[in-house]
Amino acid sequence: MTDVFSPEKRSDVMRQVKAKGTSPELKVRGLLWGMGLRYRLHRKDLPGAPDIVLPGRRLAVFVHGCFWHGHDCTRGARVPKQNRPYWTAKVERNRQRDTRVQAELAARGWTPLVVWECELKDAGALKARLDDAVRPGRN
Repeated sequence: MTDVFSPEKRSDVMRQVKAKGTSPELKVRGLLWGMGLRYRLHRKDLPGAPDIVLPGRRLAVFVHGCFWHGHDCTRGARVPKQNRPYWTAKVERNRQRDTRVQAELAARGWTPLVVWECELKDAGALKARLDDAVRPGRN
């Protein structure tokens, strides 16, 4: 099935999708800030330009949208009915890039941490997970 939008309209729609400063990213940043942690944003000198970087702990945090990165939750498993081949290929490319970027970070001595959009529903569990990542062996 072909796209319901013209290429120009599709381009306009996709341009509206933000890459930085998304509400899931802001929530994670708020949790980290509330834990007394300070961080850097979108360091371009690291593979994948992680959303949040804690340099002293060598922790790179990626806040992934479940749909865009193909998470195995309900939202991530959904594939649009329109232009299905395009979307499945796009999400697969994103997943491959994510795997490559995480391997590159690990090779440089960084710990990559992926926070999924669906994890934001349980702030307490997410805060505990972030605390474990930031302060390993403390609990």
